Amino acid sequence: MYLNQGTGKIGENLACQYLEKNNYKIIKRNFRCRQGEIDIIAYDKTTNELVLVEVKARTSLKYGRPSEAVERVKQQHIKNVAKYYIYKNKITDKPTRFDVIEVFLNNSNYKIEHIKQAFE
Repeated sequence: MYLNQGTGKIGENLACQYLEKNNYKIIKRNFRCRQGEIDIIAYDKTTNELVLVEVKARTSLKYGRPSEAVERVKQQHIKNVAKYYIYKNKITDKPTRFDVIEVFLNNSNYKIEHIKQAFE
C-alpha cells in the first residue's frame, strides 16, 4: 500500500468514527461508479439530511489545507456520483449536502475539521 493510500484509509476511518460520535449514521463507504467515488455517504440524524463526504487526510500543510484539494473538477465528479447514487437508490425525500472532512495526522495524534456544506 502506498503511503498516501494508507494516510487516506486512516483518515476515512477517523472521519467515520467522528461522524458516528456526532449523530451520523454511516450508510456507505467508498461508493464507486464510472463518474468517480464518494468516500462516505452518511445520514445526519440531527438535520435529516443525506451527507456526501469527501475526506482529505494530510500529515503536513506543505501543499496547503486538505480541503483545497477539493477543487471545482473534483466537486463536479462528486456531484455526478451523488446524482447516480440517489437515482440508483430511489432517494426522493431527503435533502442532501456536500461536506469535506479534513484530517490532520501527526504521529499518533490527529485533528479533525468538519466543513459542512463545503460546496453546492
